[in-house]
Formats: sequence, structure tokens, C-alpha cells
Amino acid sequence: MRNLIDIMQLSVEELDELIHTALDIVEKPDKYAECCKRKKLATLFFEPSTRTRLSFEAAMLELGGSVLGFSDAGTSSAAKGESVADTVRVVGCYADIIAMRHPKEGAPLVATRTAGVPVINAGDGGHNHPTQTLADLLTIYREMGRLNNLTIGFCGDLKFGRTVHSLISAMSRYSGIRFVLISPEELKVPDYMISDVIEKNNIPYEITTGLEDSISKLDILYMTRVQKERFFNEADYLRLKDSYVLTPEKMKKAKEKMAVLHPLPRVNEISVAVDEDPRACYFKQVLNGKYMRMALILKLLEVKI
Repeated sequence: MRNLIDIMQLSVEELDELIHTALDIVEKPDKYAECCKRKKLATLFFEPSTRTRLSFEAAMLELGGSVLGFSDAGTSSAAKGESVADTVRVVGCYADIIAMRHPKEGAPLVATRTAGVPVINAGDGGHNHPTQTLADLLTIYREMGRLNNLTIGFCGDLKFGRTVHSLISAMSRYSGIRFVLISPEELKVPDYMISDVIEKNNIPYEITTGLEDSISKLDILYMTRVQKERFFNEADYLRLKDSYVLTPEKMKKAKEKMAVLHPLPRVNEISVAVDEDPRACYFKQVLNGKYMRMALILKLLEVKI
């Protein structure tokens, strides 16, 4: 029995296999419509989520399975003080697979020890969000036709962004990758990501504070929100916040085939005027997330097509 807690648990070959399955689902949805008949997915969301929870539920329903669970810990026995270990042990008696989001880092890993069924980490604090990375990988592949030989720019909050760290780790295993890391000094990529992932894999990288100066060299621009609450000094936030707003004016400097990704929700870091640009891929990313979650559910349940 396998779980997915961290994207690095999947080999490059397994990532390629999931992408192949997801593309087949896109092409032949009817072939997969009853693959999980009589199977149940439990969504245990101890903190709020819209996209991720609904994406998992839509994925299981489109595979012919059913869904149970909760979207608010206050409506579960956690409100009475029940431990995560006990909650998942009980839910594992009802469901065939569990998708779990929790504010505490490591909680889904704890869940794997007692669940008795596969557990998927749907986000644990600032730590991991592996299925968002699967959505990112499928989006890059569908837009670029490859996952190698790409210059990827990450822009915004690179210090606390779990989606950024996961995608850097995943892409570091492909050849010909180059990273451009665009952020305020206060929100730079953590040193351990530079030393343990980027430099360890001999990946060329550049650290900069300027989006406009870098955008022309990018194949992928991965936007994130610059969060006011991360700054000790409001003056610094006000000085920097508009530097990282993507506008049609800035897009004029980008490659014709560049793809803009964002894990959502956005606030103001991408102008709504950019939504009509064919290079805006963040809503496609949402749909790709559903397909990759379908592929992952099939893999972890060992469903043979």
C-alpha cells in the first residue's frame, strides 16, 4: 500500500506515468467513468479549502466512485479533542482512500501510520502540497510539450510558498532546467532549497528582485502572492507590492509561447486583464489538477485499466 505525502516519493518514471494516464483521461473520459465504482474517497479537511477539496471530489466522482468526509474540523470529532491518528483510523474503516489537509506540518504523515488505506497529503501547513505540483507538471507538459530544457521563473513569496518549494524539487530532476528566482529580499527562497536541491543538482539559477528585467528569458512564469503579513515593516511592503503585479504591459516583454502559472487563489498579483492573454494558464491548471488527481487515485488504489 502506498501513500503520497511528498512529491519526491514519486520517481521521474512515475511522474511520467501519471502524466500519460492523465492525458489518456482527457482523450477518453468514458474509458475511466466506472473505474472506481464502489470505491469511496474520504476528504478530511482540517482547514479551509475550495479548489483542492472540490478537485479531489470531482476526480473521484468522475471515476465512478463516491465521496464522504468533512470540510471543517469544527464539524468533526477533532472539535472534541480526538487525535488525527484516531480520526483516520476510524475513517479508514469507511473509505478506500483518504485525502487530508491539515494546518500542522507532518499531520498527513502521522495519518499514514494508522489509516489502513492510502493517504494523500492535500496540503500540510507550509510544508508540502504534492498534488498541486502534479497539476503544475501536467500544465507545463501540455503547454510546452516537455518537462526538460526550460527556464522557469518563480515570482513573489518564495520563502513560505509550499507550492514553489515542491515544484522546484520536482523540476530539479529533469535535464536542461534553469531557475530564475524573483522576490523581495525578505521573501527569498530559503538557503536549504538553494543548497540541498538547486546546487546539489547542478542547476543554473539566478536570484533577482526584478520581474520586468527577467520576464523576457522565461518559458514558464510561476506567480505567487506577496503577503503583507510576512513583512515587519509596512513601508517595505508598500514599496515592493506593485513590483510583483503581472500586467499586460509587462507581458509585452515575454516570449510569445511563455506560460503563466499560479496555484491560486490570487489577490492582486495578476491583473484580471491578463486573463484574456492566451499565455495565462492558471485556470487550465485547475482543470489539469483534477486529471492528475484522477490518475493518482487510480495508481494508489492499484486500479488496472
